[in-house]
Amino acid sequence: MSTKNNAWEYADSIESASHINLRKQYGLYIDGKWVKPSSNKYFSSSNPHDEKHIADVSEANEDDVDRAVQAAAKAYKLWSKISAAERGKYIFRIARLMQEQARELAVIESLDSGKPIREARDIDIPLACNHFFYYAGWADKLEYAFPNQQKKPLGVAGQIIPWNFPLLMAAWKIAPALATGNTVVLKPAETTSLTALKLAEIIEASGIPSGVVNIVTGFGDTGAALVAHPKVSKIAFTGSTAVGKLIQKTIAGSNKKATLELGGKSANIIFDDAPIDQAVEGIINGIFFNQGHVCCAGSRLFVQENIAEKVIRKLKHRMQSLQVGNPLDKNTDIGAINSKEQLKIIQRYIDIGIKEGSEFFQTDCALPVQGYYCRPTLFVNVAQSSILAQEEIFGPVLTIQTFRTVDEVIQKANNSPYGLAAGVWTDKGSKIFNLTSKLKAGVVWANTYNKFDPSSPFGGYKESGFGREGGLHGLGAYLK
Repeated sequence: MSTKNNAWEYADSIESASHINLRKQYGLYIDGKWVKPSSNKYFSSSNPHDEKHIADVSEANEDDVDRAVQAAAKAYKLWSKISAAERGKYIFRIARLMQEQARELAVIESLDSGKPIREARDIDIPLACNHFFYYAGWADKLEYAFPNQQKKPLGVAGQIIPWNFPLLMAAWKIAPALATGNTVVLKPAETTSLTALKLAEIIEASGIPSGVVNIVTGFGDTGAALVAHPKVSKIAFTGSTAVGKLIQKTIAGSNKKATLELGGKSANIIFDDAPIDQAVEGIINGIFFNQGHVCCAGSRLFVQENIAEKVIRKLKHRMQSLQVGNPLDKNTDIGAINSKEQLKIIQRYIDIGIKEGSEFFQTDCALPVQGYYCRPTLFVNVAQSSILAQEEIFGPVLTIQTFRTVDEVIQKANNSPYGLAAGVWTDKGSKIFNLTSKLKAGVVWANTYNKFDPSSPFGGYKESGFGREGGLHGLGAYLK
């Protein structure tokens, strides 16, 4: 009886995928139409949980990218001249259609990327909708956003997004570009193209003029062709620092504007006057949210020395309660690693940490027999010079260091090639303001972590890139 009940309860906790409507094969969305790739080549998009094939996706080549850019350039002549209020109506309509299909979008995102359905359903999809709503509201208010300035759209925006937050990153880029009168060619990541293609269907249903938004899928050469195209006026890229540097070299000497949101190795700082239990939850959220596939993940934990033993003990206890497994299970805390290649990278860094001699801890939870999974992992007493403390791992791996004074932790936190985000946990407001003025990070969270809002700008310094997305800053990036 008990076994049956448990089995029934488990089955009931799995989000159904029966209601989703995916095509077996996706073309390219160019000039308001679905077209075949010139090469007639397709690649498979698969589920990282069970490695099963989901759909075939078009592999766009340079000719396809040119078709998309030409369509966007033609559409720009109309889109940049229609009334701002009319543009806002189209963007608002896209947001409403996304809301209506929110459940389907969440399931597709979870299937395609491996993230827990809870995160896709409760965070990613609502936030993506809110970005479209937010910028729909700004479309006819640019004169108030930038008083006493004459601002004009740039033209065609080439946008390249990563695999960790596919639909959210698309919203971050498309919505402000459209609100300011630009047209778009978007290239999603090859391992997570499906929600962007579903968004193309929504955009098509919105009735927006043909060519205003174009979506081309493919690999690195597709993105490179988009960056190099002479009719692209703006590049918006989120991804690795290495690719960001290649983009900078490609557009050097041209008139193209760019915003680059790149890697991170963010510090999460716990002072001895912090609310410990709340801080432990913040640590968990900071590093294990989305399997650690977060550019601003709090992957470097700094704990004040006199509370370090207590914090680490509580942290290990809390980690043991985390459930790793099927992303569609509503009880899952940590889903599947996005790809076999990324799992190998994470495992390589874990092996490095063990060889370096840092104290190693990994939970003993059961893992699915199939798919790409990694247990929550931490390393204690990590040296400042350690590879683990300096390089982005992009997985559920946390490094822990201790500190005694405020000045010491500021120096340690800033001793990184990256500067994307940071977290500060303390009961003292004065300490928070002191650190926010001295930490070299684009975003500093106080007594929370990984909180985002469409009205708040996001971006980094140093090798974490330049430019901001979100808020008024996100509008300014698409205007001249």
